[in-house]
Amino acid sequence: MPHPWIPNSYIKDLMLKELGISSVLELFSDIPQELLLRRELSVGYGGPLPEYRLRRLFNDILGKNRFRYTVPPFLGGGMCLHYVPAVVKQLVSRSEFYTSYTPYQPEIAQGLTQALFEYQSLMAELYGVDVVNASMYNGSTATAEAVRLAVRVTGRRAVVLPRNIHPEILEVVRTWSEPVGISLVKVGYDRESGGVDLAEVEKAIREWKPAAVVIQTPNFFGVIEEGVGEVANLAKEHGSLMIVYEDPIFLGLLEAPGNLGADIVIGDTSSVGSGLNFGGPTAGILGIKDPEGRLLRQLPGRLIGYTRTVDGYEGGYMMVLQTREQHIRRERATSNITTNSALEAVKAAIHISLLGPQGLRKLGEAIAGRTEYLVRALSRVGLNPAFERGVYLREVTVRHTRIVELREYLRSRGIYIGPLLARFFKELGDCSLVCTTELHTKEDIDLLVELVGEFLKR
Repeated sequence: MPHPWIPNSYIKDLMLKELGISSVLELFSDIPQELLLRRELSVGYGGPLPEYRLRRLFNDILGKNRFRYTVPPFLGGGMCLHYVPAVVKQLVSRSEFYTSYTPYQPEIAQGLTQALFEYQSLMAELYGVDVVNASMYNGSTATAEAVRLAVRVTGRRAVVLPRNIHPEILEVVRTWSEPVGISLVKVGYDRESGGVDLAEVEKAIREWKPAAVVIQTPNFFGVIEEGVGEVANLAKEHGSLMIVYEDPIFLGLLEAPGNLGADIVIGDTSSVGSGLNFGGPTAGILGIKDPEGRLLRQLPGRLIGYTRTVDGYEGGYMMVLQTREQHIRRERATSNITTNSALEAVKAAIHISLLGPQGLRKLGEAIAGRTEYLVRALSRVGLNPAFERGVYLREVTVRHTRIVELREYLRSRGIYIGPLLARFFKELGDCSLVCTTELHTKEDIDLLVELVGEFLKR
């Protein structure tokens, strides 16, 4: 008999009977028996907790947090704390946005399709490209998609990437590349500037004739890559595509990558509209500069287009060039992205439109000014940048032999920096990242510097 309190409790038995099997495990009979775990996992609290117990447990854990100062964290590593205006959350809470899914029926989803069209237009203008799709999952998967896009278009099987790209992005790219036989050629970085080693890039391009060269600016060390145009020229000389990863929050201050020679641009919306949210969700940005029309039909994901009725009287928005597998493309699909981060894309569009061109520029200048002040102030008390010739923006790589102790000391005083770079780079075991954004006041930075000075004098 069905359970009276649990809807559809009998469905599982009916499905097993229909399939002619007695257990769900029979569906996994192709898995070697020695790999199957035949015991209960030792996780949790021994069983489900009632709601009041769960609330009490959470409160006990949260009660352990102790902050002496109400200072925004100086934590970085690609995800940095930025201010998201309350109006962004208020607007996306509208039901037509908040409960939206892929607009398969655009005739009844014109509000959402127009919002996504505006997102595409804003991002294309910011990045200096022709087309931006209606978002990917996040920046790392957008990078992996860009790599596979370049391989499909060029027919080549190697991609050049510098080691100063975010290591976790590199890991995602590796995961997406190895199964389809793409070789990732890693090149080094300049030990004085922290930027990509141009000589190594040129050598790798000449030897491998890659499908693409990938550059991140500012890179994982927080250093602005000053040779993007030069690398783009090198790539084009050898028939390779240029892929540039850049955070949209910097594009009111820095030159658009499309104007520097990028064929494919990528990024993440964590800084514009999404916020940190414990690491996600965000939306991945993926766009192309495609004057010859080679890339458009290989662009993964989905695009929103605009058209007019036959009589020209009315206009409307709809999905166009749907290259996804659940449509007519099937096995020829360019991506298996089904749903995506549409809500986060709409947030980004709202935030950027609220800032406007001047606001985005002022925001970039505010972050740049704080970064410069942080570098100078820390240097005065003996905590120097690891790359002395590097031009930093938002994040700074600092070096000291007692960096681990310093980080713990600051944490005990309610100030947080990091991550430690030893986690990713063996040669940078005495380095850490320090991040500053528009949320840090001069007093916040001065307090950090004062505590660093106290520790180093000890």
